[in-house]
Amino acid sequence: MNDGARITRRVFLGRLAGTLSWASVAPWVRATEAALPKAEWTAIKKVISQQLAALRAGKAERAFGYASPGIQAQFGDARTFMAMVRASYSALLDARYTEFLEGAVIDGIVVQPLRLIAPDNSVQVALYTMEKRKRGWRISGCRLAPSTVQAA
Repeated sequence: MNDGARITRRVFLGRLAGTLSWASVAPWVRATEAALPKAEWTAIKKVISQQLAALRAGKAERAFGYASPGIQAQFGDARTFMAMVRASYSALLDARYTEFLEGAVIDGIVVQPLRLIAPDNSVQVALYTMEKRKRGWRISGCRLAPSTVQAA
C-alpha cells in the first residue's frame, strides 16, 4: 500500500471514530497497515454476523462463544455478557440495517467496521477488533461511534 493510501485510511478511521476519546483511537489512527487475504475478511465478517444473529435471538451462550478468551474472562459467563450487551450495545440489537465497511489491519490490530442504521434513522459505526485463534477468528472488542452520515 502506498503512503497516500495509508494517509487516506488514517483520515478515514480518524473521522469514523469521531467522538471516541483520542486515547482510544490514537493507536488505530497513527498506524501502519498489513493486508489480510480476502478469505480472512470473509471469515471475520461471518463471525460478527453470527454473533449478531445470536445476540438478536437471545442466545447468550452462542453469542458469548464468539468472544475472545480475554472478553470471556472479563465477563465470566454468557448471562453477564448478554446483560452488558443489552445495556451498552442496544444499537447492535435494534439496528434495522447493517453494512460492513472496509476493514484494516493497523499496528497489528484487525479492525472491522460495521455501519448500523437505528430505527430512528441515526447512523452509528461499530468498530470491531478481532483476534485470530486456533479455531478461527474471535471478537476481542467493539466500540460504537456516531457517524456523520445520516440515513434518508
